[in-house]
Amino acid sequence: MSYLELENLTKHFTKREGLLAKKLRTIKAVDGVNLKIEKGEILGLVGESGCGKSTLSRLIMQLLQPTEGSVVLEDKRLAELSKSEIRRRRRDFQMIFQDPYASLNPRMTVYSTLAEAIATRHPQLPKDRSGMENAVGKLMERVGLDRRFVRKYPHEFSGGQRQRIAIARALGTEPKLILADEPVSALDVSIQSQILNLLRQLRDELELTMIFISHDLSVVRYIADRIAVMDEGKIVEVGEANEVFENPKSETSKMLLQAIPQIRI
Repeated sequence: MSYLELENLTKHFTKREGLLAKKLRTIKAVDGVNLKIEKGEILGLVGESGCGKSTLSRLIMQLLQPTEGSVVLEDKRLAELSKSEIRRRRRDFQMIFQDPYASLNPRMTVYSTLAEAIATRHPQLPKDRSGMENAVGKLMERVGLDRRFVRKYPHEFSGGQRQRIAIARALGTEPKLILADEPVSALDVSIQSQILNLLRQLRDELELTMIFISHDLSVVRYIADRIAVMDEGKIVEVGEANEVFENPKSETSKMLLQAIPQIRI
């Protein structure tokens, strides 16, 4: 059994349209996805905007309930768990979002943000001030931030530093699975490689399993072991990263490759 399995995962939405909004239209955001992710693997999920990548990630995170199908994590069907069990299990799978500024509470210092995450895994630690301060400091250093900045607020950091804080917050619960949804697309090109290298380093050091979501096939190739290509709610191709990049089989993969900017000297 794989670490994470998606079995016929489906999510349909209904939308009213037409005169007086009387007509109902079904939108197949995710349409029968079957996918296996092995422990310690980085799977790149790539596709155009609107293909269903973010909806799929929210289904895995249990932020949306599927129309059909199952998310199986470590042999457990998440939809069969109670709300309290889901809350406990959610410590094991965390998400990193595209815009770190929007995902961080601007009224909370770095210390408060990270301490809150750490406390979900170690509820006794808030009573030990020095212990919590040490845990927060170590977490900051793990993502390449100086612990001296622990009392600062998100607006006092650059975009790349804010994304490091968001990554640290995700790590605070000591998860086993990370879903990174376009985590570098809002960053300058010079900062993107730093964040990608950090994520690869964290995978190796912490034995994380990761789903890295992007519309940019070149970015996904750099970080992923395997690539799954998505189009109109379906997975149209899965393969080793280099194989998909060098010998694409689906039309969607070929189109994404053609969209990569070519540098000419």
